Amino acid sequence: MAADASLACINEWGRPAADITHLVYVSSSEIRLPGGDLHLATRLGLRSDVGRVMLYFLGCYGGVTGLRVAKDIAENNPGSRVLLATSETTILGFRPPSKSRPYDLVGAALFGDGAAAVVVGADPVEGKEEGFMELSYAVQEFLPGTHGVIDGRLSEEGINFRLGRDLPEKIEGNIEEFCRKLMRIGGLGDGVGFNELFWAVHPGGPAILNRLEGTLGLEEGKLDCSRKALMDYGNVSSNTIFYVMEYMREELMKKRKGGEYKESEEEWGLGLAFGPGITFEGVLLRSL
Repeated sequence: MAADASLACINEWGRPAADITHLVYVSSSEIRLPGGDLHLATRLGLRSDVGRVMLYFLGCYGGVTGLRVAKDIAENNPGSRVLLATSETTILGFRPPSKSRPYDLVGAALFGDGAAAVVVGADPVEGKEEGFMELSYAVQEFLPGTHGVIDGRLSEEGINFRLGRDLPEKIEGNIEEFCRKLMRIGGLGDGVGFNELFWAVHPGGPAILNRLEGTLGLEEGKLDCSRKALMDYGNVSSNTIFYVMEYMREELMKKRKGGEYKESEEEWGLGLAFGPGITFEGVLLRSL
């Protein structure tokens, strides 16, 4: 799945795979030696000196972590082009229905399989590359004392996950401060309202989106792309943030083609994801 997504991404990017200088691969669905990053680089025909980074078992915030890592690589290696790929499958954690474990049905209903890929770089080549989103600033933060709220362990049966019922409340109680911190460090003043931004939020579940919407006082429609991704694909862990951003891109393209695009469209936005730790990952985005 990661190879298929990467090939489609490279094809749309328009430059040869040999121009990829770094590979960041994110997955919570496999663990092996050599890692999936080497298998993926080989499958894609990347050059043998490609710089590889493997990010295992980050869970739902892995996609935004990958963006942060790819951003740092691109900014500190002039001329680099980073392929960021994510791939997840639920099969390692699947359990057949059992009266003794009714909660397993929640996971089967909520989570899905999928993959995604993006190319990240600085200083786009005029006439050959066109950026969609600028990764302006990125922040990671964990909430002390919450490491047991999301728990995943390898066992003879595969991967066992347990999600605490208080997960939405923990996110709700800390999300506003985290967003303000990200905006402030990224250079947006306290006078910028949340409804002046666009929102690319990992849809961990309906309850998380509802609570975030209420806590931040977001207008109706601000989380439509997140809700659409959840409805169409479920929670696909690290992949889902890219599905949300893809829907955003499609909406902007429709507006431009239909003559509905306005210069007043939100220029700045936040990309957010939450996962084990409890860990918050956020990136300040600028629409290009």
